[in-house]
Parts: sequence; C-alpha cells; structure tokens
Amino acid sequence: MPFESNDLRSTLPTTKEVIPERFSAAEHVQFGDLPPVEKGDGVSTWYARGQNFVVGYSDLDGTATFARRDQPDEYVVLLADDGLSATASSDRDEIAVSGRTMLVLPPGDSTVTITGQGRVIRLLTTRSDDIASLAANAGSYDERHENIAAWQPWPDPVGGFKIRAYDLTVPPLSNPPFRLFRCTTFMVNFIDPKQGPRDPAKMSPHKHDDFEQCSIVLEGEYTHHIRWPWTTNKANWRADEHQTVKAPSVTVIPPPSLHTSEAIAPGRNHLIDVFSPPRSDFSAMEGWVFNADEYPAP
Repeated sequence: MPFESNDLRSTLPTTKEVIPERFSAAEHVQFGDLPPVEKGDGVSTWYARGQNFVVGYSDLDGTATFARRDQPDEYVVLLADDGLSATASSDRDEIAVSGRTMLVLPPGDSTVTITGQGRVIRLLTTRSDDIASLAANAGSYDERHENIAAWQPWPDPVGGFKIRAYDLTVPPLSNPPFRLFRCTTFMVNFIDPKQGPRDPAKMSPHKHDDFEQCSIVLEGEYTHHIRWPWTTNKANWRADEHQTVKAPSVTVIPPPSLHTSEAIAPGRNHLIDVFSPPRSDFSAMEGWVFNADEYPAP
C-alpha cells in the first residue's frame, strides 16, 4: 500500500488479492443537514450506522444523562472536548472524569451524566436495536451490506467487565500519529486535529478486505476519495466518489474499496476513525493499542 517508507503502516500485513463480484455503497451522513433525532434542554443528538455499529453524536451545552438498561454488550462514550466532565455508574462501580476521555461501559444497566459544553460521541453495536433504528441511514441496512465478515465480540477484558476510562490527550504514536484504544466491541483511533489542508503529495490510499471503516468528522471539512474494483461484470462497477463532507458527519467506507480522506478546510480539521469489532492488523502491531494489556486479542 502507498504509505511513506517511514510510516509504520507500510509494515502491516498485505491484504488478499481475491476480488469479490459485488460491492456496497459508502454511507455519508451530514448531521448539520438534518434535524436532531432527540432534542432536550441543552442537548441535540443525531445517529448514523454501519453494518455492526451505531454512532450517536450529541452537541451539549448544559447537563445530559444517557442511560442504558439491559445493554447486551460493552459500549463507548467519547468526551471530545476539554470543557466536559462526566460521572459514569453501573451496578458494579462508579467513576468521575473530565476533559477528553474515552469511557467504556459494561453490559447491563449503566448511566452517564455529562456536564459542560462540547461534543459527545456514543458508540454502540447494532445489537442495541432501539438505537440502531434511530440512525438517519437505517434503511440502507435493511439488507446486509456486502463483503463484511460476521461480527464477533473480542475476548472479555482482564479482571472482568467494569467501567474503564482512557485519557485521549496522552501522546500518540510517532508515525503514524495514532492514538488507539479498544474494547470487546470497538476500536477507536482518536487522532489529533490538523491545521489546514492535507498535503496532496502525501495521501494514503488503502483498502480493507472485510470490514467497514467509520470516519467521524468533528471539525473542518474533508473529501473522502473512494474507488471500487472493476470486475468482469461491468454491471457491478461503481463510479469513483470524491465526497466532501463538513463537520459533524459520519462516513462509512465499505470493503474492499480503495480510499483516503483529505482535509481541505483552511483552519482546524479533525477526523477520528472507529472500527467494530477491533482491527486485527493494528492489534498485531506491538505497542500500537494503548490498552492492550486490559483487552486481549483473540
């Protein structure tokens, strides 16, 4: 894959060359173009989904409580701004955090009360039917999308399920500048914001054989460049996409399309990536996943 030689992604295992015959489309959901699905005192929330996951995006100015009852599996809450604080409680434990933080909530009953001004992202699997049905693009997944492996949770965490919190301001890897955390259901790459447009001479087109990539734009503007393979059956060909999206937005990139995302706004651009279940290739790289000692790989 065309990564620069000093980018450790160039050492990732190569993908298989078998090309499927049919492909699914990409999903682009621009929350700013849609009315909020849920609106309360000081909080507005939108939803988008992929095959295995749902993203809940909330703009908060005040206090909001997010509760889950009989949650079937672990889910994630991301506090994306320094001006937020949260108290999370379950039938097992309770913790308080502030600033940019990733919270992992256990299965069962839990409550997260968040105070301040900023953006809150919740990540749940589509086993949470009540949330999946709220996604703006829910109808797109009435039929299963192509080429995605059957979903399986990763092994239980060391010490059992409980609320866990991870600091999203810890120094990232050097190159690539990733900040990777995982749990049994998700992997989050909370990359730092970038200033200005991406150097067009340093793009990173790559593909995934059997999983979707969810790219969440938190600030700025990006163009997602996506190209599908050509097969012997021209009826299955898809035109290249060069889709520009503004924050806040969710793009779901399907396998095995070749893709790369280009920041284009003159100011701050911030995009984070989410995968469900966690990525095996990133997990196989020594030292890449910051909480690997708590969450064993299969």
